[in-house]
Amino acid sequence: MPSSLACAQDPPATLDTVGLVDQRLGNAGTSGSAPILEDGDVDPWALPQLKDTGQSWKELSMAGRVLQGAAGFLKACGLLGSLYLFICSLDILSSAFQLLGSKVAGDIFKDNVVLSNPVAGLVIGVLGTVLVQSSSTSSSIVVSMVASKLLTVRASVPVIMGVNVGTSVTSTLVSMAQSGDRDAFRRAFGGSAVHGVFNWLTALTLLPLESAAAPLERLSALALGAASLQPGGRAPDILKVLTRPLTRLIVQLDADVITGRGTGNATNSSLIKRWCGTEVQTTAGNSSTCAAATGGPCPARNSSAAEEQLPCRHLFEGTALADLAVGFILLAASLLVLCACLALIVKLLSSTLRGRVGQAVSTVVNADFPSPFGWLSGYLAILVGAGLTFALQSSSVFTAAVVPLMGVRVISLERAYPLFLGSNIGTTTTALLAALASPSDMLISAVQVALIHFFFNLAGILLWYVVPVLRLPIPLAKRFGDLTARYRWVAVAYLLLSFLLLPLAACGLSLAGSTVLAAVGGPLLVLVLLIILVAILQRHRPAWLPRRLRSWAWLPLWLRSLEPWDRLVSRCCPCKACSPPQAAAKEAHCYENPEVLASHQL
Repeated sequence: MPSSLACAQDPPATLDTVGLVDQRLGNAGTSGSAPILEDGDVDPWALPQLKDTGQSWKELSMAGRVLQGAAGFLKACGLLGSLYLFICSLDILSSAFQLLGSKVAGDIFKDNVVLSNPVAGLVIGVLGTVLVQSSSTSSSIVVSMVASKLLTVRASVPVIMGVNVGTSVTSTLVSMAQSGDRDAFRRAFGGSAVHGVFNWLTALTLLPLESAAAPLERLSALALGAASLQPGGRAPDILKVLTRPLTRLIVQLDADVITGRGTGNATNSSLIKRWCGTEVQTTAGNSSTCAAATGGPCPARNSSAAEEQLPCRHLFEGTALADLAVGFILLAASLLVLCACLALIVKLLSSTLRGRVGQAVSTVVNADFPSPFGWLSGYLAILVGAGLTFALQSSSVFTAAVVPLMGVRVISLERAYPLFLGSNIGTTTTALLAALASPSDMLISAVQVALIHFFFNLAGILLWYVVPVLRLPIPLAKRFGDLTARYRWVAVAYLLLSFLLLPLAACGLSLAGSTVLAAVGGPLLVLVLLIILVAILQRHRPAWLPRRLRSWAWLPLWLRSLEPWDRLVSRCCPCKACSPPQAAAKEAHCYENPEVLASHQL
């Protein structure tokens, strides 16, 4: 009884879909009020007002100014160096996933009978992009299949939707490197989740519409007919120019092999590139070196010229290891470097963006236009995200760079959301320019697929950003962030379920046929929608529901609370990182008490 009285002193809480244990976190993601935390009424998503605790520049002596300037210079060099290695590690990580999953991804894309099913096309696009960690590679496979008449344009639309969803897995992986700090992990994971939730909501909304009326296909065909194509344009290659000198020394992959595996035209069993050019030798002793990219034969001095292939110069040149072994080696090394660089970047940003500097940067990044033009700030952020992604030529690098800045409270979730939307637009613009550089026989197909990708992301912005009340990814991302702050294993569960297990299950059902997919997936979808509807009514209109459905107290605890699952995970992983805060465990014990449940009225 004393324990129940002590628990009863807490304010009453209502039941929701996850249970009494998670109610306080649920309020943080669905209402504008500050969530009730263990330390008091503090909004963990609000950006703090940073105070300058150090001496100003005028108050420092000459020696102090020299030391502070030198420290700032060293921090800037360390930050730039860490960022460079971080980007290079992302490139090597993509190569590792391609070595590990390119054959599987090629086999998946090659089954054009399965791709004719819209649901199967969506999940195959997700799985293929997750396996190769490159939306550009997946898009190239789709373009090649459409150009080779192995896939129709209509069947390629769900695959492009899945490619767009799969590319958000990189930012999720990057956010998990900040799991050491619960507060930073809350914001970083919420930032990565807002991108994934937006992509999933857009895909699940437009997929039935596209299957029924094909608006994206028709719109892209209309735009293609109105445009006069000028082949030969190329996308800027700024980021690759900077990272290629280092990454080419580690490994080089043959991108044509991946595309060939998807279209069934692969001629080389290994993805590791062995030959990078040819050398022409003549009897007179003259020779010239020709790069493979020149596209034509080298000029010969006489009729006795002979070509000799030049080997590539990288770490795995001529290795006897299989692609799978090289992929695991690169995966372990790139993840190690990525986590180390990310930890160093976070430390340097935390020490640099403090006081006046941090307040100035945060104010500029999160600034709004004066009233009544404040609504234009988000659209300017979309343009900035699109421009930076277009310049970097990689949406993964841009989103992976924004996530740590959210963790250190420099960028708010509300400002990161339009930046991610702009990143989606920027990567489609780059793909459109790359499509214009395609051969003449693939030009029309490549441009139409790129236009479908562009209109898909544009439709997502119209759905989930233009009307403020429909910006559902923001509260849902806050919900995920709050849950992961209390139960860190939820991040791993979200990653596995969203990008692996559920797509694999849907893919398996699709292989069994459309009838099996509808028979199994239809009732599950109806059940999920019904649970969401009841949860909304419980929160806002409980009187409309029967008395038994006004709460989930009649369900077993493991169906309405994450606490039993957390105890199970804690037994398997007894480390401190996997366990919830002590206050959270005490609160859960209180809400599990039947006397407390009986004393709380709806």
